[in-house]
Amino acid sequence: MDLFIYLFVALFSVLNPIGTVPIFVGLTQNDPKKERSRISLWTAINVFIILIVSFFIGQYVLLFFGISIDALRIAGGLIIVSSGFSLLSGKFTKKRGINKKAETEAQQRNDIALTPLAIPMLAGPGSISLLIAFYQEHNSTKEIIISTLAILAIAVTIFIILRSAHYLAKILGASGIIAISRIVGFIVIAIGIQYIVSAIINIIKVNLS
Repeated sequence: MDLFIYLFVALFSVLNPIGTVPIFVGLTQNDPKKERSRISLWTAINVFIILIVSFFIGQYVLLFFGISIDALRIAGGLIIVSSGFSLLSGKFTKKRGINKKAETEAQQRNDIALTPLAIPMLAGPGSISLLIAFYQEHNSTKEIIISTLAILAIAVTIFIILRSAHYLAKILGASGIIAISRIVGFIVIAIGIQYIVSAIINIIKVNLS
């Protein structure tokens, strides 16, 4: 249960679906309720697929390119810390790779569930590197099952949040969403720093042994 909670919280902090609410509202403001539900569902499904593929296949990508797990932790940690600072400074949407031009193009397309919603806004480099590193440390059958359930739970949470995005935007307001995003941003920074520190400590241990 501790493993499930840890991975769920880590993914929730890095993905930050609450911070995606105002963007989702802006992209779907002219869509009917049924279409918003469909987009919410497919966004969650796409995120789940991206995260699962990263979790199970990411390690082979590292082997192919000759990247060590500690190098990945440091790179991923830097990305996660950067995302955290973006949340704290209110520049989250820019760091997620969506600008005004991309937003306009997305509004003109029939389906935005894969891009820009699922990737890069939700499932970005931070969450992908987090899962690859997580698999290296937790790869027993029981841990894999628990991790898969945590990924499924975060996908369901994303669906619920996006499905309720227009209501949340009205209830929380712009200031409420910003406040939550900044709290999450602090947690994200802590997670990123922890990844970097763990990698550095491991590198030092290997060199000393």
